[in-house]
Amino acid sequence: MNRETIVEELKALQDAICAALEQEDGSAKFEEELWDREGGGGGRTRIIRHGAVIEKGGVNFSAVHGQLPEVLVKELKLESADFFATGVSIVIHPNNPHVPIIHMNIRYFEAGQGEWWFGGGIDLTPHYIIAEQAQWFHEQLKNVCDQYDESYYPKFKKWADDYFFIKHRNETRGIGGVFFDRLNDKSGRSKYEIHDYWLNLGNTFVPIYVHLMSINKSKSFTQTEKNWQLIRRGRYVEFNLVYDRGTKFGLETNGRIESILMSLPELASWQYNYIPESHSFEEQTAQLLRKNFDWIGWSK
Repeated sequence: MNRETIVEELKALQDAICAALEQEDGSAKFEEELWDREGGGGGRTRIIRHGAVIEKGGVNFSAVHGQLPEVLVKELKLESADFFATGVSIVIHPNNPHVPIIHMNIRYFEAGQGEWWFGGGIDLTPHYIIAEQAQWFHEQLKNVCDQYDESYYPKFKKWADDYFFIKHRNETRGIGGVFFDRLNDKSGRSKYEIHDYWLNLGNTFVPIYVHLMSINKSKSFTQTEKNWQLIRRGRYVEFNLVYDRGTKFGLETNGRIESILMSLPELASWQYNYIPESHSFEEQTAQLLRKNFDWIGWSK
């Protein structure tokens, strides 16, 4: 399992996801921009905008290499500054408040003399949390995890809950999902086993999100619901700019700024001291944005 094979798998995954999203949207097409990184490597940025379902989204591939800044060498506890990193990163912001925001990132990293690991995950940020859809989403992720190791889902779900947490708001970014990093043979699994799980997780993106798009995209919505969507997008922006490690890594390794910040929505809102109306759907959603919630076992 070499880096060249992984790069080609990720490019194929990017192609498949873009084709599926274009088909389900039915209107917008991806714009592609190829770019080179001054320090080594490059990528394919693909952006979709102003579609029938998708307001703004990105499905980005990159494969970069070179020398890490000393601060990252210390932070990652590496013996060498030499690195190679490749991955696919996705964020989709829909038009309709009843269609959730989705994020996926799967990545592979090499450093120094033979050190390697896989990382990534999928998480969902509904503007309005619907019990059946939250359960279904987590069930799909658990099914993938259980094919490889039944400890993966509870462990990686907790990792997602802890990671996708807006500390200054004391709330989760959404309903979480699964997230892992630095998964290598020290875990007791071979590189081939970890790779298969990692790639299978990436391949779940299309069936999961196409389903959620299809069942929600035609629902009517009010201006109040649109305003709430913009507020929730604002919280999404706060997390990505303050806490997201991928954003920080891209900026600190001289990445392409437009590709790094493609995760941000076109429109968002910050209303001063906004408090949802009592007993509203907005209040119910806000109350569910907490860590360690058992989404699979929850019934409304």
